Amino acid sequence: MSYVYKYPRPAVTADCIVFSRYPKPQVLLIRRGNEPFKGEWAFPGGFLNMDETVQECARRELEEETGLVVQDIHLVGVYSRPGRDPRGHTVTPAFLSIMDYPLDVCGGDDAAQAQWFPLNQLPVLAFDHGEIISDAMRLFSQLEGYQ
Repeated sequence: MSYVYKYPRPAVTADCIVFSRYPKPQVLLIRRGNEPFKGEWAFPGGFLNMDETVQECARRELEEETGLVVQDIHLVGVYSRPGRDPRGHTVTPAFLSIMDYPLDVCGGDDAAQAQWFPLNQLPVLAFDHGEIISDAMRLFSQLEGYQ
């Protein structure tokens, strides 16, 4: 099936941000295996397939890139600033999942590595993920009942 439209369309991706509670709050990141930002840290995520929802995309990409499977996800926000992705205009809903403990993960698909990081010791993040992590931390605090 092919489509031809008069107006250009942005690409759609979805990211899954996973926090663990204990023994201290941590976030799961992947080291990108491909350009753009090859070798830099980012959230697990990727492009939406034509036959899935953005929630399904976020869960699929998380599993492909880290081996981790989650069910409950919460919308952090939708990020659509032009220029946020050097490949072209990309719209990304980002979702948060919270687990009690960090489980074993392994980089897969186009992720060279997967690793848990304490929230107070984050590396520099690719794309606009520095902005997104701030929003995710606010949502995490709200969901966990922190002030």
